[in-house]
Amino acid sequence: MEDSKKQNQINIELKEEVAQGTYSNLAVITHSSSEFVLDFVRVMPGIPKANVKSRIIITPEHAKRLLHALKENVAKFESVHGPIKKTDGKGGQGMPMNFGGPTAQA
Repeated sequence: MEDSKKQNQINIELKEEVAQGTYSNLAVITHSSSEFVLDFVRVMPGIPKANVKSRIIITPEHAKRLLHALKENVAKFESVHGPIKKTDGKGGQGMPMNFGGPTAQA
């Protein structure tokens, strides 16, 4: 029994440059019959162009596993920190492009 547990374990390595992460405040999700594509973008105020910072391609099965894992983790987060507020009041649609701060004037 112990040997079968060891066979199912994966040794995951987190390299230093990856461990720092990449900030994203927008995700664009597309799919085909065989894969989901998650593009993570960083949108900055006053800059009309935003580049994809990271692209992750996964199978539909893994997309569903990710969905369930996110639901579970959001529920755990909210049980400790309270409900996550939606910023736009429209049911989560859209993104506030002013980032909630003051508008710059020249």
